[in-house]
Amino acid sequence: MTDSDVSMNQPRGDTVWRTDMQPALDMNLMAQVVEKANLLKAWRRVKSNKGAPGSDGMSLEDFPAYARDHWPTIRQSLLDGSYCPQPVRRVVIPKPGGRGERLLGVPTVFP
Repeated sequence: MTDSDVSMNQPRGDTVWRTDMQPALDMNLMAQVVEKANLLKAWRRVKSNKGAPGSDGMSLEDFPAYARDHWPTIRQSLLDGSYCPQPVRRVVIPKPGGRGERLLGVPTVFP
């Protein structure tokens, strides 16, 4: 018997299922995302991982000044839903032992 077997699933109509759904992001969660402490934590993690520039070409050294100058605008666009991220830079990384390759997406810092 599999998980998709009808006898294993509770009978529920589409209407009930849809009303139980919650939005992926609500304003409270987005407010937490854009908090200064969260931004600093993310920055420290990128810096400790020696993050590479994305398709925007922004280096780790350039980021602090850019963030100081542009953060209020970026924060507002995140909160009002108008933020549109740029495409990621694709990088191919060889797997250990020559067992193929792994794709990695390197995001941009900001548009």
